[in-house]
Amino acid sequence: MKKIIVAAFALVAIAFAPKAFSQSKNPIVGGAAMYATKNIVENAANSKDHTTLVAAVKAAGLVETLASAGPFTVFAPTNAAFDKLPAGTVGTLVRPENKATLTKILTYHVLAGKFSAAAIKAAIKKGKGTATFTTVSGGKLKASLVGKKVKLTDENGGTAYVTIADVNQSNGVIHVIDSVVTPK
Repeated sequence: MKKIIVAAFALVAIAFAPKAFSQSKNPIVGGAAMYATKNIVENAANSKDHTTLVAAVKAAGLVETLASAGPFTVFAPTNAAFDKLPAGTVGTLVRPENKATLTKILTYHVLAGKFSAAAIKAAIKKGKGTATFTTVSGGKLKASLVGKKVKLTDENGGTAYVTIADVNQSNGVIHVIDSVVTPK
């Protein structure tokens, strides 16, 4: 009987354990484990949810940059986020003649430095509800909170929400987002 009671308490403790303790060391994104020992490009290439992003990074010639030491913070749109764009947008952007525009859009999703979700939330708190970050493209990206979710607002008023935060990489961190953000 004691074993059953101890087992029941153990199950209750596990069920109510803080989320931070219940997440695996290598979170699953797009059906693949994201290893903190791999770089941004290596991990993103394994995510089935980020094939469009990886193709765009290759078309823009950013693979070497995002595989470098960094550190970088990448707000990584999913395939579904790219699907929200008007029909034909992605196909047009990956053409060689549109490389500069594609590069500007992709680098708008990147911050120099490693910003954890806690650091972003602290900046939002310090900014009394909004934090403005300068992206690698030179544009401004605003962050705020809606409940406990981080909301990004781009220079055009478009928004994206972080759906998976703190996917640590050897050269930074990825925060998965549900929409593509765009610079002016």
